[in-house]
Amino acid sequence: MEKTLKQSTGDGNHCIKIVLYGPESTGKTTLAKQLAAHYNTKWVPEYMREYLEKKWETQQETITRDDLIPIAKGQIASENKATKKATKLLFCDTNLLEIQVYSEYYYNGFCPSEIKKAVEENQYHHYFLTYVDVPWEADKLRDRPNDRIKMFTIFEAELRKKKLPYTILKGSVEQRMKAAIKTIEELSKN
Repeated sequence: MEKTLKQSTGDGNHCIKIVLYGPESTGKTTLAKQLAAHYNTKWVPEYMREYLEKKWETQQETITRDDLIPIAKGQIASENKATKKATKLLFCDTNLLEIQVYSEYYYNGFCPSEIKKAVEENQYHHYFLTYVDVPWEADKLRDRPNDRIKMFTIFEAELRKKKLPYTILKGSVEQRMKAAIKTIEELSKN
């Protein structure tokens, strides 16, 4: 696992990093996988899911504040590993900003300072903010089906506050893919 929360550039591989970002059960993983397949590149799974599923299976415990730093380090380690293998694009199914938003939401404004600092320092080229117009799918980690609109508003407010480039993806998977590809083609020209 990473010792820090710092991004790697992947041995000189300066790929375009795109984050799938937004509330739970809004299609981030589906889009990350499909976009990576479409562009024949790598995608970074959400480490928090892997970590918390393992924690539940082994200890029957849910997330606590003590899990935030290990989750963040695991996310960056996964991203850094994928960066080394990515082609011109890398799709991240979440990043530390998402961890910060959830931390502050669940823990009354608390987020470890290390995560906040890394959020400010680490760079991504674009965010795809996934809208809540897809059906909510229950699983053992998702717990707020009625908070998705509220969470969407919080996620978008963070992007605006930090002046980060983003596109809202709405509609069917096909509509979202079409909008994402159009945005990526524009990014690739620059």
